[in-house]
Amino acid sequence: MKIIRALATGAAAGAAGTTALNTLTYLDMVWRARPASNTPEATVKKLADVTGVKIPGTDEERTNRLAGLGPLTGLVVGIGVGAVLGLTREAGYRPGLLASSLAAAAGALIGSNGPMTVLGITDPRTWSPVDWASDIIPHLAYGIVTSAALHALDPAASRRP
Repeated sequence: MKIIRALATGAAAGAAGTTALNTLTYLDMVWRARPASNTPEATVKKLADVTGVKIPGTDEERTNRLAGLGPLTGLVVGIGVGAVLGLTREAGYRPGLLASSLAAAAGALIGSNGPMTVLGITDPRTWSPVDWASDIIPHLAYGIVTSAALHALDPAASRRP
């Protein structure tokens, strides 16, 4: 039962962090009038091609499915990283807010950018400083919010004097 609670607590914290990440990303799009990134959809398409999984439907239907699947992968990463962090807290690893914020941000960065890089969708070595900032700042917000939620939801923390 403790493992299920740890997973659920971590997933909820990851969902909160993902909301923060998405909010900052959308605000950046509004502020700079930049388009949405197509890298999540391109990653899903390339992953489907590499694995031989067919995305069903007409060309328009496949495009629409990819438009939904791309952002869903971000939700899976954000909630999944939170769930893993919840499990690590249950296992006894309870770093402070700074360390857990950085761990959450790093997990989300690797979980989202790693597959895109491995599949050749993007190459962070070619990113400009603005590109890096528009990627790192929302991921740091994810880490801070996820960590704060994990700490707030930790039943062991409420039992401490």
